[in-house]
Amino acid sequence: MKKILISLAVVIALGAAVYFLFRTDQDDLKYRTEKVSRGDIVSSITATGTVNAVTTVLVGTQVSGTIKNIYVDFNSPVKQGQLIARIDPAIFEAQVAQAQANLLSAEANVEKALVALADAKRTLNRQSELFAKNLVARSDVDAAETAYDTAGAQVTAAKAQSKQAGAALRIAETNLRYTRIISPVNGIVVSRNVDVGQTVAASFQTPTLFNIAQDLTKMQVDSSVAEADIGKIQVGQPVEFTVDAYPDSPFQGKVSEIRNAPITVQNVVTYDVVVKVDNPELKLKPGMTANVSIVVSSRKDVLRVPNAAMRFRPSEKRDMTKQREKGLGVWVIENRNPKRVAVTTGISDGIYTELLSGEIREGQELIVESASKTNTQSRTPGPRMHF
Repeated sequence: MKKILISLAVVIALGAAVYFLFRTDQDDLKYRTEKVSRGDIVSSITATGTVNAVTTVLVGTQVSGTIKNIYVDFNSPVKQGQLIARIDPAIFEAQVAQAQANLLSAEANVEKALVALADAKRTLNRQSELFAKNLVARSDVDAAETAYDTAGAQVTAAKAQSKQAGAALRIAETNLRYTRIISPVNGIVVSRNVDVGQTVAASFQTPTLFNIAQDLTKMQVDSSVAEADIGKIQVGQPVEFTVDAYPDSPFQGKVSEIRNAPITVQNVVTYDVVVKVDNPELKLKPGMTANVSIVVSSRKDVLRVPNAAMRFRPSEKRDMTKQREKGLGVWVIENRNPKRVAVTTGISDGIYTELLSGEIREGQELIVESASKTNTQSRTPGPRMHF
């Protein structure tokens, strides 16, 4: 019985020791910290966009017909004025020939009307001479004058018809020239939308035959920036972006234009920010999706604090007074307890924030997290732990 009582006393003593040990560990909170460091901070705005050629020309046709020849294909380089396709000109050549014949006929009618006018003039002169000798009646002179005026009007009408036939000829010749599809710019054929033998109809709208990018060594990114961030964007700001084809090779550019036209999709308003970029190696292709980062401000070699330190708050039961203090602040460990230090900050890159003022020095440890939040997680190398 005495041995049992002794064993029971030992168990109770061990239990009490374990209880007090764990209670002490719980009361004495542990904190994870990070140091105040010095370095660069770049504040940027992220957006997505599409890579496009600076100038893209849609080449169409103003006449309807069947595609007879195509002289270029995808990725073909073209020069301004180069023949790139042709519509079957047979019908338009016939229309030109008909218009030329109509013009010749109209010009002949002008000559015929001029001859009739001359004849009416001679008749009028003869009747006037005979009337002066009282050899004809006054009515004969009047009839001759009427015939002369009529002949003059016929000359005017014939000349008008001749001009009309000339205009019709020019229209027919213009339509014939339109059967030759000419490149309006120097560039590269991005797309070809027709094949030989295909019929194109230009009755209601001009069909697009080719899409020509004027210069693929100069590209632009049309990026969609949220309305909350558009006020920070300025022309000339540096831009870095990547495309899925080259995820490890960022491209550099500059903001060249901020378009005022809003783009609303599902009640979300964005604005098109145009970024110009050089493309000497032709790596960028029209239509690529770009992940854009626009640098709005940057600081070199400044004191910076971890953003996690700006978010840290001690538990309310530990210090209710400090918890109610207004303004920005960080927490340091002083005499084994957290102490709040008021600070003012500048720009942030999402990981670090620029420190403008406050009783904080480089290398000082700042509390970023209470260890009680992570004591159930596996330990990984990271911020220091203080007791």
